[in-house]
Amino acid sequence: MHERPLSPHLQVYRLPLTALLSITHRLTGVALLAGLIGLAICLMKAAQGPQAYAGVQQVLQATPGRLLVWAWIVALLFHFCHGIRHLVWDTGFGFRKQALATHAVLELMATAALVTMVYYLS
Repeated sequence: MHERPLSPHLQVYRLPLTALLSITHRLTGVALLAGLIGLAICLMKAAQGPQAYAGVQQVLQATPGRLLVWAWIVALLFHFCHGIRHLVWDTGFGFRKQALATHAVLELMATAALVTMVYYLS
């Protein structure tokens, strides 16, 4: 039997930054949906009264709860920045190869700046 060559696998092929950001954009969209379900649960517990909301407060004030809230904030801000990038693309700009890489880095910098701003404002 003749051995067929293997196509480049993930260990060989390095995805460009724009592809990684596109995948991350989809994943943050799923994370935002999960966070919205969590937010709806928090609001329902708050509407039920102080005793029902006390459990939510306890979870959100613990380290894992705080990390989940911050992960949701980061996902929201990244998703927002990537969405702006798509709006720019909708105008027909930013499709040159160098522009794609530059805008990808700017998108990450904007996300980091927004997360830092939210951190210091909270």
